[in-house]
This record gives sequence, structure tokens and C-alpha cells, in this order.
Amino acid sequence: MDVVERWTGRYACLLQSALRLGNEQFAAHLGIAVRTVAAWHADPSVMPRREMQQLLDTAHEQAPPAVRQRFALLLAKEQPPSGSVPPGAQALRVAIAVVVRDSDVLLVCRRDSDAAGITWQFPAGVIKPGGKAETTTVRETLDETGVHCAVRKHLGNRLHPATRVLCEYFLCEYLAGEATNSDTAENIDVMWVPRNAVPRFISVDTIFPPVLAALEEQT
Repeated sequence: MDVVERWTGRYACLLQSALRLGNEQFAAHLGIAVRTVAAWHADPSVMPRREMQQLLDTAHEQAPPAVRQRFALLLAKEQPPSGSVPPGAQALRVAIAVVVRDSDVLLVCRRDSDAAGITWQFPAGVIKPGGKAETTTVRETLDETGVHCAVRKHLGNRLHPATRVLCEYFLCEYLAGEATNSDTAENIDVMWVPRNAVPRFISVDTIFPPVLAALEEQT
């Protein structure tokens, strides 16, 4: 295949394998967030939005001949089982920040290319290999929203029912900063919402039960 008519998460991950890049390296190569690469691995069927399609087209077109040949061979050998991950993909862990301020909780609105069509979420970030989940929680919240927070309690972990990524959940205390959309490439909006209104933004079926319990305790 010399031309990819429509990129999917799976094709993007195969291009990553052909380039022999890790998740962070591939994200840097494309100029996107690591969480976007994570979403492609979590849901190979996802269709990146138009701007991302163009970035992948460019990366493929500008790749050295050896890379393009490896990519073509990977595509030719493809017999994809449902939900599989290309060889060499890293196990993904994501830190989720449930940041509370008085009677409110902090949410971000992802762009519609996010895995499983999720829109409103708690701030989150991919935990680097060897990195600490708590550090990632605080750093990613600041990078995404401009809000400084401190981890108060670990709420547990699970495989997310939609993305199938291992998530570590932390209840965090607001310290300072005005909530702003600091990552416009990935997010549409950032806002504080009343804790009891969270199910209006995020389907209650996908919210980690200990998160719901923690929000009810804080109300």
C-alpha cells in the first residue's frame, strides 16, 4: 500500500512500529500529545480527526524508503485480531486526577477523536516508564488546565471499560491557579462543575465507583 486513504489507530501504530519509535518518541515525531498515541493503541479502530490524518500522511510521505518498506510489509502481513496491539507496544498506564475545590470538581473536554468517543473527562496523563503516578497526576493537571493540585488519596486502579487502558485514580486537592484550556490541541474546554453534576458530563456507567464515592463524601 503506497497511500493510506484513511488512517485508523491501527495503521498509525503500524507506522510507529515501522519507524521503530516508542510512544513518546512517536508523539514527538508527529508533534502531538502522548495520550493521543495511547488512545490509538487502546482503540485500534478509532479514526483520527482530519488534522491528525494530515500529520500521519506527512510522516508517511517523509519517511525514509526503508521505513516505508517496513510499513508496507507490516500492512501486508496484517491479520488483525480484535483489539490487538502491534508488536513492541508498551503497556500503558494513565494517571487520573480527581481535583476538588470546595463543592466543585475539575473536568476537561477532549476533542472528538479521543478513544471510544469520550468527551468530558477528569484530567489525565500517560505515566512514563519508571515514572511515578502521583508526579504524573500533578504535572499533567497543571499542563492541561493551569491548576496546581496536590494528591490527597489514591482511589485505586482498573482497566478502563472503554479504552482498556490501566488507570490509576487520585483524589487531589486544589492549591492555586485559574482553570484554563492550556492544551488546545487535545482539549476543547476546561471547567469546574458541581460534584453532584458530574454524571451529567460523564456517563455514570464509566465512572470508577471509588471516584463516585469520594465525590459523595466531599459534598
